[in-house]
Amino acid sequence: MLKKESTINRRKNYFIKKDFQLSFILKFCTILLAGIIISTLLLILLSRGTLTSSFENSQLTIKNTAAAIFPSILLCNLLTLGLITIVTIVLTLLVSHKLAGPMFRFQKEIEKMGAGNLTQKIQLRDKDQIESLAKSLDSMRGSLKEKIQTIRSDVAMILNTASSHDAPQEVVEQLKHLQQQVENNFKV
Repeated sequence: MLKKESTINRRKNYFIKKDFQLSFILKFCTILLAGIIISTLLLILLSRGTLTSSFENSQLTIKNTAAAIFPSILLCNLLTLGLITIVTIVLTLLVSHKLAGPMFRFQKEIEKMGAGNLTQKIQLRDKDQIESLAKSLDSMRGSLKEKIQTIRSDVAMILNTASSHDAPQEVVEQLKHLQQQVENNFKV
């Protein structure tokens, strides 16, 4: 039974808030690319005016250090950028999935509450990151539900009292209208 519940609540779509996730990935990779460019330029700038000796094709060659190391720096930076981009995409999808998923669920539940439906309890998966927010929101829902039930019973009691004490018909009609408004606007 417990396994069945966990598979029901398990999200299969990792792209919940695509704009947010894509924007985060692009911003992170842009910052990473800027860091790579800055570090490469600094390395070339600091090695300017120095010479490096190396063996190429069994011959000793002397070159400007910046020109000698640039191809290796470029290759290393491209590989680093590629690997970190892949890791960033995976981690961003996993982490944002843990945040965006519950936020998406909150948005839907708050829309239902705004429409007057206070019957559903907000449930998240066990390891979602904002469980305390869900508990607070659910506590608010429960409190609103109790207050509306109190208003509902108070209106019914006042309506009964007004009807039994020969209150003016206009007052009784207004109380019936109020009672109908509470019934139509709130699902508790």
